[in-house]
Amino acid sequence: MFTRFRRKRIHPVLRDLLQETTLSVNDFIYPLFVKSGEGVKEEVASMPGVYQMSIDEIVKECDNLKALGIKSIILFGIPDVKDSVGSDAMCEHGIIAQTVRAVKAAHPDMFVVTDLCFCEYTDHGHCGVLDPVLETVDNDITLDNLAKQAVVHAKAGVDMIAPSGMMDGMITAIREGLDGAGFVNLPVMSYSTKFASAYYGPFRDVAESAPSFGDRRSYQMNPANRREAIAESVADEMEGADILMVKPALAYMDVIRDVRENTTLPLAVYNVSGEYSMLKMAAKAGVIDYERVMMETLLGFKRAGADIIITYHAKEAAEILAKQVAGSR
Repeated sequence: MFTRFRRKRIHPVLRDLLQETTLSVNDFIYPLFVKSGEGVKEEVASMPGVYQMSIDEIVKECDNLKALGIKSIILFGIPDVKDSVGSDAMCEHGIIAQTVRAVKAAHPDMFVVTDLCFCEYTDHGHCGVLDPVLETVDNDITLDNLAKQAVVHAKAGVDMIAPSGMMDGMITAIREGLDGAGFVNLPVMSYSTKFASAYYGPFRDVAESAPSFGDRRSYQMNPANRREAIAESVADEMEGADILMVKPALAYMDVIRDVRENTTLPLAVYNVSGEYSMLKMAAKAGVIDYERVMMETLLGFKRAGADIIITYHAKEAAEILAKQVAGSR
């Protein structure tokens, strides 16, 4: 005799009616990496399907994304010249400011987010100005620079700022900088709980942002710390963040759920480069059903409590979701 659970699983329509968690193309933000030049579209060996692109190619890519129903991108810059403070990030003619203006001119309906950090712009690869004594990032000087960077992006026309450097007090500094410049309505999506993770390796290839010495454990979180992870996000909420984030996602499902249960703010997750590349390499080796595993992983992020998923899988997932919709008509 069927149990009360089996009875609800026999018919596919009833399974659909009772599905608790759903995945939509509206959940996705797609990362894009921009560098100088024209006609540049260079695939990254460690991240199949992910490219470094020049501004003109970024604009073209937005056409492709919109055709798939993807409405939001997050931009990462790869400047020609790096220095000790990451000057390009604070320049109105810098690579990201130029890209924001170009994308918004060609695609005013594309929701553009910018990653706010300095690791891609400094010659040492760390996320701010270095303290020469401690040989780590000087928190307070970097806060001032983050506020300057945020205002530059805001003036270029960005729709949302996403600070990722994990500096203490960064949301307060950025919010004060934006408000003081008249951008009181510009939202901030904080990388509020970001771990010092080994899953970032391929990202450092595409963004050319690996530290030249040491690591980032003095400012990013210890992967072992669950209570601190909650406290970090709660602190950013108190400072005025509009959206919180957990990064990485796959190995931190418990933290996603913990943060979800401790805030009413929208919650994003970053499905990071290492997570993406692992699935790609497993698919190449023939050991997984790539599409099913990818979609199950993305659905898992939603089930854990995420409202937004930043993912390199967005285009593939959008195509699958569109086929599912077409097949149900």
